[in-house]
Amino acid sequence: MNRKLIAAATAAVTAVGLTVAVALTTSATAADTTDPALLAAMARDLGISSEQARERLGAEKVAGQTDATLKSRLGAAYAGSWLDGAGRTLTVAVTDPALAGTVRSHGAVASTAKHSASTLDSAKTRLDAKSTTAPDAVPGWYVDVRANKVVVLARSGGEAQATAWAAEAGLRGDVVAVEASTEDPKPLIDVIGGNAYGVPGGGRCSIGFAVEGGFVTAGHCGSTGGRTSNPGGTIQGSSFPGNDYAWVRTDAGNTPRALVNRYPGTVPVAGSQEAPVGSSVCRSGSTTGWRCGTIQQKNASVTYPEGTITGLTRTNACAEPGDSGGSWLTGDQAQGVTSGGSGNCQSGGTIYFQPVTEILQAYNLRLVTSAGPTTTTPPTSTTTTTPPGGGDSWAPYTYYGTGAQVTYSGATYRVVQPHTSVPGWEPPNTPALWQQV
Repeated sequence: MNRKLIAAATAAVTAVGLTVAVALTTSATAADTTDPALLAAMARDLGISSEQARERLGAEKVAGQTDATLKSRLGAAYAGSWLDGAGRTLTVAVTDPALAGTVRSHGAVASTAKHSASTLDSAKTRLDAKSTTAPDAVPGWYVDVRANKVVVLARSGGEAQATAWAAEAGLRGDVVAVEASTEDPKPLIDVIGGNAYGVPGGGRCSIGFAVEGGFVTAGHCGSTGGRTSNPGGTIQGSSFPGNDYAWVRTDAGNTPRALVNRYPGTVPVAGSQEAPVGSSVCRSGSTTGWRCGTIQQKNASVTYPEGTITGLTRTNACAEPGDSGGSWLTGDQAQGVTSGGSGNCQSGGTIYFQPVTEILQAYNLRLVTSAGPTTTTPPTSTTTTTPPGGGDSWAPYTYYGTGAQVTYSGATYRVVQPHTSVPGWEPPNTPALWQQV
């Protein structure tokens, strides 16, 4: 363990309370097989060496595991966590100083805070509930675990409006802070995204991550039932605004892979372990390629022209129109898909992503990873098994366009919504997709 890090941590005092110093161990370093180009991109955008990038990934992996363990053990006293600027020391805040020893015993720095993470999240939820009444001067709001407050962003001259709006939501002065902002967030849906696919009505977006049966992406890229192209598929679920996620079931013959385009080359996806605030993060998009930054805050809300999106992660990794829906990773761990933001890759900016774990949970999906045998290819429409009903024409894993007719259990059905069939979506079970003739 680095003695200088221990000494620095021992002397640290946080803005919200007493800090007990125990440097985070980095014994579990990143594997030697870490992609060199990933390390090079981190070095370029974070201003560090490739070796420092490798060490940082190792420390961040440990931090993610430690944070998950402590969050479970601390329960209602957990007040959030964050990494230092170097990504080496994890601080975990608690509302009960008696639990500082528990934090230290897991190799993290303990900080006492007034508000628990659940209290901050509840306060932000009250703002989310009033999103439709948010002033035009308020582009977004988020939980800041370092400051132990809910931060409301306000454009120049709109600070008083932001303060009044927060007060209307019932937020007390010691839990909310208003900060000046120049952000002007918009969905990134123009031109071509990373690993591009065609969206309904024309235009393109980016594939986020492969899941069994298809892929996840941004919700503003299309509505449920819409058809995609290259790869062809049907949007099975889409949520926007409110959330910004969607999933597409691809047609038979398309094979999901546990890979992300690095421009050039690819990087593997091994899982979806959530990274703490302060972690490095890299994103993929065809407009600006492979770009890296750090996670600034979680549980952020932003207001686009279409409405407010909640539960996003806020970063300083740049993106531009055309990167929408693309992948975000910390090391080989999937973090989320690009939603939108402000700025560009010349002057810098603030970009938000939708956490991937929420998408997987919302639609009961399984991420395709390099660690497991989940990249199965669905059978084609020329299945040799006996169809249900003894000779009926309906078959699973087959695309049916509007107006197509099949027989099932002796009855005839017509498609009312185009889709790719799967077991359980037989015509009698899915009246939203089929109409009996």
